[in-house]
Amino acid sequence: MSRKRVLSGMRPTGRLHLGHLFGALDNWKRLQEEYDCFFFIADWHALTTDYAEPSQIKTYTIEVVLDWLAAGLDPKKATFFIQSHLPEHAELHLLFSMFTPLAWLERVPTYKEQREQITDKDLGTYGFLGYPLLQAADILIYKANYVPVGVDQVPHVELTREVARRFNFLYRPVLVEPEALLTQFPKIPGTDGRKMSKSYDNAIFLSDSPDEITAKIKPMVTDPARKRRSDPGNPEVCPVYDLHKVFTPNDKRESYIVPGCATAGIGCLDCKEVLLKHMLPVLAPVSNRRAELSRDPAKVLDILQDGTCRAQKVASETLEEVKAAMGI
Repeated sequence: MSRKRVLSGMRPTGRLHLGHLFGALDNWKRLQEEYDCFFFIADWHALTTDYAEPSQIKTYTIEVVLDWLAAGLDPKKATFFIQSHLPEHAELHLLFSMFTPLAWLERVPTYKEQREQITDKDLGTYGFLGYPLLQAADILIYKANYVPVGVDQVPHVELTREVARRFNFLYRPVLVEPEALLTQFPKIPGTDGRKMSKSYDNAIFLSDSPDEITAKIKPMVTDPARKRRSDPGNPEVCPVYDLHKVFTPNDKRESYIVPGCATAGIGCLDCKEVLLKHMLPVLAPVSNRRAELSRDPAKVLDILQDGTCRAQKVASETLEEVKAAMGI
């Protein structure tokens, strides 16, 4: 194989929004041109927090793939598949669990953070504790060279590297130690100023029409110190300006938005009109493509079936190597 391999996945917990587009999908589009990319629906990972309400996972799986396609991911350039359709992931995870120290899982920073932050669900389960090890199996079974992640996910890649090293030391060198491919992405605030999330009901989804986007942007929170039209504002503390940094050309921001806000020369509604002028032409083609694709869900299923066949060939070969090295 001439190209190095990249692997990444997403949990099917709902439709994708701008945070996903600029935090992952735009990067995946670039990677599929340069690497042998495997992108998967992490439905088993969705069960780590949503195990009590799994009924929407199948529906959301289709929704997420529609968003991938609408955002420009190409199944002819990358392999799309569903994690749970490949039992090889679960078998490798089980084998890894036999020699992975419990302390390695307990020290993963996101484990403690999410246990503290998510208080409405019982996360005192093995599935939640062990999900970084399942992630390691997801990565190592494809011998991925790179895993695109944000800084907060680097410890997960480091755990994967440790698991690979331990396996290769205990048995024989089979597994590839992946490297984190750090992804820089812009700050994408929700309409209430917090991080964009469907859980906060503040998201602009890739499936939103121009009218829906406009309806969400118009009442969006701005600089809290700017209570009246005549009050000067500070763009750097305004969530709307964070979106301007993504969509509005720099010269327009510097010559009009920044001085206009700082001197009260323009009002917040004027500022949002400029944002929409630059935002809608970027997002409208995405929502239009998605609407067209959604008319033929069978095509999505065909794409996933084809990708699963390709992924299974690689996964089964790696699993056989692993079992041969272990003598089982």
